[in-house]
Amino acid sequence: MHRANPLWGAPRIHGELQKLGIEIGETTVAKYLGRRPASPSPTWRTFLRTHLSQCASMDFFTVPTATFRVLFVLVILSHDRRRIVHLNVTDHPTAAWTRQQIREAFPDHTEPTYLVRDRDSCYGPDFGRLLESFGTEEILIAPRAPWQNPYVERLIGTLRRECLDHVLVCNERSLRRTLRLFLAYYHEWRPHLSLDKDAPIARAAQRPGYGTIIQVPHVGGLHHHYERRAA
Repeated sequence: MHRANPLWGAPRIHGELQKLGIEIGETTVAKYLGRRPASPSPTWRTFLRTHLSQCASMDFFTVPTATFRVLFVLVILSHDRRRIVHLNVTDHPTAAWTRQQIREAFPDHTEPTYLVRDRDSCYGPDFGRLLESFGTEEILIAPRAPWQNPYVERLIGTLRRECLDHVLVCNERSLRRTLRLFLAYYHEWRPHLSLDKDAPIARAAQRPGYGTIIQVPHVGGLHHHYERRAA
């Protein structure tokens, strides 16, 4: 209880234990809690979990091509249901291009309350003011601390390990096509451990009576999903 609720003291925890039928003295609870800091502050992980449905994060990563060009991929992830709300590719990420991606990612008042990002110079000095005009608070992670942006960093790792490390990218067009195919699989069929092994677009379980199991390929056969269909 204390780890999940760092603002709780011994009286609060003692009350919860009583409601659960656990007979223990408040002084005993205080003994095991130890000394509390004068001004307890939630951890960064607690902040991300508390505001999960209100948070999004963004980052760039690079993809080399077969002709030795380097392409930049911008990905914006909604923490709720791990949905990729926007993805785009460019060979030269300017500040103006990046601001335009934000406008396209959050149209019609769909912007998150918080947007987590790093301190890359490609965002430009006006990026924060654009977010402020949307009513979004910009959360900057510490310099050289990608672990503070864990959800999008995990997504980038997934895109590399499960897709880009296994295909040959010829040019920008082929990269867009590959990512589009993988995103369709990612959103509708790929199980996520953080979603209790469901997909971002909820996928209903099928009972044996629905029919025989068939295999459906994705991303040129790199991945498959399995479902039941009536004969």
